[in-house]
Amino acid sequence: MTKRQLTWLSDAEWLRIEPLLPRGRKGAHRVDDRRVISGIVQLIGDDAMNTPPAHALARRGHTGNVVGYMLYGDYRQPNPPAAIVTAVGKGDIDVGLIWGPLAGYFAKKARVPLRLEPVTPWLDDAQWPMNYEISMGVRKDEPKLRADIEAALARHRRAINALLADYGVPMIGQAR
Repeated sequence: MTKRQLTWLSDAEWLRIEPLLPRGRKGAHRVDDRRVISGIVQLIGDDAMNTPPAHALARRGHTGNVVGYMLYGDYRQPNPPAAIVTAVGKGDIDVGLIWGPLAGYFAKKARVPLRLEPVTPWLDDAQWPMNYEISMGVRKDEPKLRADIEAALARHRRAINALLADYGVPMIGQAR
């Protein structure tokens, strides 16, 4: 396998992100933040050259009529991630394979009723997850922070679930 060229964040993108990063925190030696963030964006937007649904469709030979939509899109336009949901609503495409939180949010705003269904099987070809729960994590050396976050999530579970429902985020499994 050849090493592919990573797409680094542009200077303009970095100028928007860099001020949001935490400063002055104790802990492990900081690495090159721009390199790490660029790598995360690369994985989200270009997961092993394609997303898990794209891999599943290709493995089944269903790529002849696939239309690609950028997750991030052109931010000179309002709501670029909505493009795929809008295309389904307008009938430009028949089906959209979309990350649940984005699909739910923009489907609620669609001009026509749209139905959301989780992709099945949830794990394709024993390697490509098609649905999963959102999670958060803390460093191993911060058990009190973890306990505090878990307690806050438990205390505010109803409000969090109501907020997720207001935004149309699909709920899977135990999170309901």
